[in-house]
Amino acid sequence: MSESNIVFGMHAVRALLQKHPGKIDRLLLSEQRHDHRLQEIAQLAQERRVPFSQVGKSALDKAADGAHQGVVAYLKADRMSNETDLEELLEKLEEPALLLVLDGVTDPHNLGACLRSANAAGVHAVIVPKDKSAPLNAAARKVACGAAEVTPLIRVTNLARTLKHIQTYGVWLVGAAGEAEQSLYQADLKGSVAIVMGAEDKGMRRLTRENCDSLVNIPMLGEVSSLNVSVATGVCLFEAVRQRQAG
Repeated sequence: MSESNIVFGMHAVRALLQKHPGKIDRLLLSEQRHDHRLQEIAQLAQERRVPFSQVGKSALDKAADGAHQGVVAYLKADRMSNETDLEELLEKLEEPALLLVLDGVTDPHNLGACLRSANAAGVHAVIVPKDKSAPLNAAARKVACGAAEVTPLIRVTNLARTLKHIQTYGVWLVGAAGEAEQSLYQADLKGSVAIVMGAEDKGMRRLTRENCDSLVNIPMLGEVSSLNVSVATGVCLFEAVRQRQAG
C-alpha cells in the first residue's frame, strides 16, 4: 500500500477516528501495549465499526517504518482535491476566507507542521502545486497530528493561474518575503486573505511573487536571518487570527 495511505501515531489516528472514521480501511494495534491510550483507540474503533487487529511490533514497524506508537491506520483510496474543490469551497464560504499557499515546500515534515498550524488557525484550505511539493505521506500526517484529515489540502496544476482565480473572489494575496519593506504587523489581514509562503531554501517563485497583492516580512531581532518555513507560517497565520479576533 502507498505510504500516502497510511496514518500512524496516537494523535493522528485518534483524530481520524473521531472526525473521519469512514476514511479508515483497517487498523493495526500493538498486542504488547495495554495502556489506556491504546485502549481508547480500540474503543473508538469499536464504536465507529472500524475493523482492527492486534499484531506484534515487527508488523507495525514494517507497516509504518517510523515511530508508530503502537497504532497504524490504513486509509481507503481517496480522490485528490483539486481546483474544482477550491472553487466550491470559496463559493460556499459565509465568512472571510483564510487560505494558506505553500509554493514549493518539499519537506514532508514541514508540510505536516504547516497543516497543523493551519488547522489551529482555522484555515479553510491549504493550496500547493502538484509538482515540486511534499507528498502527504505518513511522516507528514504524523507531524500534522490529525490536521491532515480535517484541513483540505488542494493540489493545483498551475499555481499562478490559481492565485489569479482566487483573487476574483476578493481574496487578498499576502506573500512572505524577507526583503519586503512592509512588516507583517503593518498588514491588514482581517478580510479574505491568502498567506503565501515560499520554498524552504529559495522562497517564492517569480510568478508567485508577482501575483501577490502585497509582500510582508517578519521582523527579525536576533542574529539569524530567517525562520523555518513552518515556524514562519505559524507566525503569519496567528497574526491574521489576532487581527480578526481584535476586530
